[in-house]
Amino acid sequence: MDEMTIEIHGGTYTGGLSNGVPHGQGTRTYHGGGKYVGEWKDGKRHGYGTFTYPDGGTYVGEWKDDLQNGQGALTFGDGSTYIGEFKDDQWHGHGTLTSSNGSKYVGEFKDGLQNGEGTMTDSDGDEYVGEWKDGKQNGQGTHTYPNGTKYVGEFEDGLYRGQGTATFSNGDKMGYVGECKDGLPNGQGTFTFPDGSTYVGEFKDGTLWNGTGYDKDGNVSETRSDGVWKEN
Repeated sequence: MDEMTIEIHGGTYTGGLSNGVPHGQGTRTYHGGGKYVGEWKDGKRHGYGTFTYPDGGTYVGEWKDDLQNGQGALTFGDGSTYIGEFKDDQWHGHGTLTSSNGSKYVGEFKDGLQNGEGTMTDSDGDEYVGEWKDGKQNGQGTHTYPNGTKYVGEFEDGLYRGQGTATFSNGDKMGYVGECKDGLPNGQGTFTFPDGSTYVGEFKDGTLWNGTGYDKDGNVSETRSDGVWKEN
């Protein structure tokens, strides 16, 4: 197997050759500014290697048929990183995505997006643990806020939707159990206030709509009709 420097497809290649194409260990520098150092097979990046992008970002890991395949670490120009499994140049399998702002996702990916089970933690302590689909929270999950407020239930496209339980914490405890839509209580549910009183009935866009209020002893205190309280 020969080793030499040649011009190839808009760049320069130095390394092993077989039948006139890169094969074995070699370095290719692209006219656009990129650079690959690693293993080649039959003219394609194949094996282990490092690609440096024009903006300073890097991919270090496994290649197959000229594409990122297998385990690897991708660092972006802004400092964000993805470490995990790749398939055909996309995040696919288990991995960790850390953004330059400090947020981190650990879990499953498919076709370059979060899919499956995963945990997202923001730099301020906001956390979601649960199911994902096409990069958004979808399915069953738990969202915990820095102040201790927590929602456990169904999500759709990153919003509370379906059945869920919300527990609020601001020195006192409040809670909501029921249906949600677009991140707000919608449909039938029960809201518990800090003093122990409750509202049971229909919600509309987060507003108590048609239902009954009970004091902490379970006695009817007032009713709600189209969003307006009516005292007994």
